[in-house]
Amino acid sequence: MSAEATNPADPAPATAGGHRRKSRARLDLRRLGRAALLGPATRDRLPDAIGHVVEAHRAHHPDADLEPLRRAYLLAESSHRGQMRKSGEPYITHPLAVTLILAELGAETTTLTASLLHDTVEDTDVTLEQVREEFGEEVRYLVDGVTKLEKVDYGAAAEPETFRKMLVAAGNDVRVMSIKLADRLHNMRTLGVMRREKQERIARVTRDVLIPLAERLGVQALKTELEDLVFAVLHPEEYEHTRELIAENAAHGDDPLAETADQVRTVLREAGIPAEVLIRPRHFVSVHRVSRKRGRLRGADFGRLLVLVNEDADCYAVLGELHTCMTPVVSEFKDFIAVPKFNLYQSLHTAVTREDGEVAEVLIRTHQMHKVAEAGVIALGNPYAPASDDPADGERADPTRPGWLSRLLQWQQAAPDTDTFWSSLREDLAQDREITVFRPDGGALGLPEGASCVDAAYAQYGEDAHACIGARVNGRLATLSTVLKDGDTVQLLMGQDPASEPSREWLEHAHTPAARIAIQRWLAAHPVSAETVGGASAPGARGPLDVAGAHTTGPGTAARPPALPARPTTDMPGARDANAVVDLPGASVRLAGCCTPVPPDEVTGFAVRGGVVTVHRVECAGVERMKNDGREEVGVRWGDTTECRVTLVAESFGRPHLLADLTEAIALEGVAIVSATVEPPSQQRVRHTYTLQLPDASHLPSLMRAMRNVPGVYDVSRAQHPATTVH
Repeated sequence: MSAEATNPADPAPATAGGHRRKSRARLDLRRLGRAALLGPATRDRLPDAIGHVVEAHRAHHPDADLEPLRRAYLLAESSHRGQMRKSGEPYITHPLAVTLILAELGAETTTLTASLLHDTVEDTDVTLEQVREEFGEEVRYLVDGVTKLEKVDYGAAAEPETFRKMLVAAGNDVRVMSIKLADRLHNMRTLGVMRREKQERIARVTRDVLIPLAERLGVQALKTELEDLVFAVLHPEEYEHTRELIAENAAHGDDPLAETADQVRTVLREAGIPAEVLIRPRHFVSVHRVSRKRGRLRGADFGRLLVLVNEDADCYAVLGELHTCMTPVVSEFKDFIAVPKFNLYQSLHTAVTREDGEVAEVLIRTHQMHKVAEAGVIALGNPYAPASDDPADGERADPTRPGWLSRLLQWQQAAPDTDTFWSSLREDLAQDREITVFRPDGGALGLPEGASCVDAAYAQYGEDAHACIGARVNGRLATLSTVLKDGDTVQLLMGQDPASEPSREWLEHAHTPAARIAIQRWLAAHPVSAETVGGASAPGARGPLDVAGAHTTGPGTAARPPALPARPTTDMPGARDANAVVDLPGASVRLAGCCTPVPPDEVTGFAVRGGVVTVHRVECAGVERMKNDGREEVGVRWGDTTECRVTLVAESFGRPHLLADLTEAIALEGVAIVSATVEPPSQQRVRHTYTLQLPDASHLPSLMRAMRNVPGVYDVSRAQHPATTVH
């Protein structure tokens, strides 16, 4: 039996309405309860108690078959007969009220049937098998999805595991979530009969889990009322202050929004645009937020104008007329029609300035957009119904697996325990906005605002993202810590090594539970290797930059493969005779280490002390500096000798065995390594500097290409500064 049901003998509180809002009329649930107890209705006649439900349902679905509703009500009423709510009302009033909420939002018959029965399996002797036999598999599935798990079986984990069960069920049929939201709304409306501690506990769960779910499903009508009810419980003083502000504004005779609405009607009438202009009062939480943002509130701050039109094109026509005939606030314009929100919301947002300086916010949408904005996925009907002939409508008619829900279902399977699931769920749902990033193949990824390339990798590849070595964002190389923006194009660079592993640093940049849980699971399973990050290795472990059996002892240690040919270590780069001829008799030649020129580079020379001429590439920064110092240039040309030495810098993303792969690629080109340096990794990037002896300068382009083709290497360039070498 749920916490809302009591036995008739239990003492009932005197009143239930201490904290109810009076902003709109509520049905007399006590009257409905009495009607429910008047006795069974005739077989062919609808019971009087569900008259309001039927009326609301027919407003949205005039041709609906009402027989399942009649049978569901009779089963629910007979099953709950004798049970009372803590407020003193017959228990049947609760499923009736929940069903009426859904009917007003346009839910189809199957959802309403399951809503009437949603507590029967949990609180009565009715079984899921009976529900299936009487009403079919769909209704059974929905009822099962919202049925709580017993505390006797799950203890303190009952509530989190119930939500996990409900979310998994919603992954196959999102109508499960719709029923749960309506159920929680009615319970919040009657929360005043509970102990204060229980009120606060239920309100916190509603705030952390149910309200974000309502937002993600686009059910604004439920979300806004739930926000106000939670506000009243958790912040009673601020709620009372906000209520007084609203009451004071309502007491004023003049209404600036009404005046602006008349102006808008006149403008649109003269333009020949059929439209309905309404005033939408802000709900309590919205007024509270605006007052904290703007300070003293003015009349236009207590609501917004809503303009409803028939066609999408009319929305933009209205916008054009308002911006032409009135003074727009350009910074307030947002187009959620061209780019809908992730929860299906579509509307144009703008604002206009009145002559007295007040700003009136305006929402512009079609009647269909408004229906979806209020009811979200509930307005889309039965997800199992045949798709519309219109491809666009058909695509939006299947809300059973929104992108955020798919991601949630994926990571919840990997959550190692209930506490991790519950905390991760709250963190995930705490993200107010979702962004869309695009893959190079045209696909899209939905991510929470603030997500990084790490999150994108795990969203796209799951645990295979362990092998990710970098990313390109909008065509440019980026670190995995890069925070993504709405509309970015992300190309994830994946390594080929099956032994690739994530870095502990990734946890600092992982914003989604999917990424965090996957990384934590890997780190827990690989406690030694987990310390290896882009070139630094844990004590006693084989480092990721090992080369041909040689072990690196630190992230900045150079590795020199003994199997590869090397020049004498006394032969420092830029300190030997070169195959260059200078126009200065008797002078010796030294190739500059700052630019490491090789044939056929265009070069020039400058005389230095000791009768030495240093040879630079003409584009070297040092050339301009020496010219400015008054140094005279010495003519230089390349001689007949083709062998040369060059210093190359390879930029890469850190991964195991990268140095071994690079040195192998160099060796396959027939090039000898004189020395190599690997700098400490920074943000998963590693910089390698190689001094190489080429048998022929013409091999340089092919060598650089071979190095760039090594997985993880994103750039290879000639050294521009003196290279520090370690032998």
